[in-house]
Amino acid sequence: MTTLAPSSVDLHCHSTASDGLLSPAGLVAYAAERGVMTIGLTDHDSTSGVADAIETGRQHGIKIVPGVELSAEIASLQAHILGYFIDPDSASLQGEFAWMNESRRERVERICANLNAAGITIDATEVLALAGNGTVGRPHVARVLIANGYASSISDAFDRFLTRGKPGYALSEKITPEGAIGAINRAGGVAVLAHPWSTKNPRAAVERLAPAGLTGLECYYGEYTPDVRSDLAALAAEFGLIATGGSDFHGKGVKSTDLGGVVVPPEAVEALRAAADQIRTQAAS
Repeated sequence: MTTLAPSSVDLHCHSTASDGLLSPAGLVAYAAERGVMTIGLTDHDSTSGVADAIETGRQHGIKIVPGVELSAEIASLQAHILGYFIDPDSASLQGEFAWMNESRRERVERICANLNAAGITIDATEVLALAGNGTVGRPHVARVLIANGYASSISDAFDRFLTRGKPGYALSEKITPEGAIGAINRAGGVAVLAHPWSTKNPRAAVERLAPAGLTGLECYYGEYTPDVRSDLAALAAEFGLIATGGSDFHGKGVKSTDLGGVVVPPEAVEALRAAADQIRTQAAS
C-alpha cells in the first residue's frame, strides 16, 4: 500500500511527455495513491501531456495546474523557468517548442557522438526511440547508459558522463531566461524560477529576472534542506515573489524526493492562479 505524501500539493512533476517514467495518466493516478490533490505538470519544452492529465484528474478528483519547464541560458546564467496556468495550446508557445525540440535532438546526437569517440558505445537512435513522442534529453541518454552497463543510476550517469566537462557533454541552443518568461506570459501564464541554486547565485538571478516579469521562486524544492528552503522563501518575500515548490518528480527512484514529498503551501496555487488571471486581463485590455 502506498504511503500518503506529506504534501497535498506538488507543483513540479514530469511525465513521459518529456523525461518522466510515468505517462500523464499514470502520474495522476500515482498522485491519487499518494494523496497529492493538486499537481503541476511541468514537462520540459512540451505541453502534450496536459490534456490527458486533466482528463485523468477529473476521474480521480485531482486538480491539474497546466504547466511547462523551459530550459534557458544566456552568457553566465543558466536557468530553468517554470510556467503555470498557461494555455497549453498557445500558438506562440508551440512555436518555441518546435525549435527547442529540434535543438534537443541535435544535442543528443552530439552527446552520443562524443561518448562513442570516448569509447563508450551508445546509439543515438536508441535514445531517441526511448523518448518516443516526448521531448528528448540527457536523462534518456542516462537510461541507455544504464541499460548498456556503463552507469548504475541516473545520477551516476550524469556525474561521470553528462555534465559540463565530462566526455558526453554537449551544448545546445536555448531560449534566454527573459525570452522564456515572455513566452510563458504570452501563453497567459506566470513564470517561476525552478530550483534556484542551479543558477549558482539565486539572488543575482532574481535581481535580473524580477524586472523581466518573474512571478515566483521555487523555494520548497524536494532536494533542498529546510534551511535553504527558508532562505529562499525570505528572498522571495524580499522581491515580492510567490514562494512555490515541488518534488521535481520524474518517477520512483530517479530523485531522492517522491511525489508530494516536500510540503508546498496550498495558498501558492491560488496566488499563481490570480497572477495568471491578471496577466490575461492585461493582455486582453
